[in-house]
Amino acid sequence: MKIIIESGASSWQATINQTPTGQMIFEALPFKCTASRWGKEIYFIIPVAADLEPGSTNIVSKGDLGYWPTGNAFCIFFGATPISEGNKIVAASAVNIFGSIAGDLESLDQVADGDEIYVKKA
Repeated sequence: MKIIIESGASSWQATINQTPTGQMIFEALPFKCTASRWGKEIYFIIPVAADLEPGSTNIVSKGDLGYWPTGNAFCIFFGATPISEGNKIVAASAVNIFGSIAGDLESLDQVADGDEIYVKKA
């Protein structure tokens, strides 16, 4: 399942995995949200409520899309967070990895706190 994430004049393509959380998020699209930043993580509250799935983790990879049940948040990981250690990207707590983003991840750094994010099916 393919989606497009837009902010300002920039857009990124992403793939949603066939997981329970991925399916719930895909079915809830489209949505407009307000971005928050935590290091090189963008997150935003979405209208989806899911529990942690087996395999959830707080160690993520660059480009991962995660769902953070604690905050009902869609997370885009593109580098170190404030609690990352060395080359490990560490989320605030466990997330469900439900997809990945493609393309130029460095351009995600242009998204600031308070920017509008629009997520839709491709």
